[in-house]
Amino acid sequence: MQTVNVDIAIVGAGGGGLRAAIAAAQANPNLKIALVSKVYPMRSHTVAAEGGAAAVIKEEDSYDKHFQDTVAGGDWLCEQDVVEYFVEHSPVEMTQLERWGCPWSRKADGDVNVRRFGGMKIERTWFAADKTGFHLLHTLFQTSIQYPQIVRFDEHFVLDILVDDGHARGMVAMNMMEGSLVQINANAVVIATGGGCRAFRFNTNGGIVTGDGLSMAYRHGVPLRDMEFVQYHPTGLPNTGILMTEGCRGEGGILVNK
Repeated sequence: MQTVNVDIAIVGAGGGGLRAAIAAAQANPNLKIALVSKVYPMRSHTVAAEGGAAAVIKEEDSYDKHFQDTVAGGDWLCEQDVVEYFVEHSPVEMTQLERWGCPWSRKADGDVNVRRFGGMKIERTWFAADKTGFHLLHTLFQTSIQYPQIVRFDEHFVLDILVDDGHARGMVAMNMMEGSLVQINANAVVIATGGGCRAFRFNTNGGIVTGDGLSMAYRHGVPLRDMEFVQYHPTGLPNTGILMTEGCRGEGGILVNK
């Protein structure tokens, strides 16, 4: 069995995993980072996102209004410290993504075009045509390859996390093309595998969204929280669940039960 030693091992190479790898590489150029994914990064489910991401940009908008809309939209069940962090940091992150090459849609005057999504009183959703996830993932992937300390293990299925004395010390993964195993030893492990919505018969998630990271963490005693909050869109094509963007509701679409 092949053995690899790194500082940080990240499971999942979608938007979250790629962004985590880039952040770690920027924080310390001496770190060696393993990015492990059961699919090629550009096939991660982030690519399916059509709608966009919220960040304050309009003069009549504010962090407080964004915060209030988000917390109210979550029926006051949101972790408010987390909401506050995201609200305050999202404009910087959107701008950073543009500097890396994300082609946010713009109006005729050159300003970033934003639209209203569910629960918003003011337009603040940044988008890249109807392929926001596609462009976002391309941007992060192209940025990640600028850092040679990020070592990718594409099409490697993580079988389990290695735990020693209550601390995550790496993982064992299977090369899906060859069937061989690789042991990745690490000082820290980041799980960025998304959710597990394929447990439902009809949903808007891809076939790879099977809760691998959640189950691995749970097997080793990591407490999972808010498991009753399952995210998939209520708008999809009949019988298939193929996503119809949230934008169809933001532009006035109404959900009815018959």
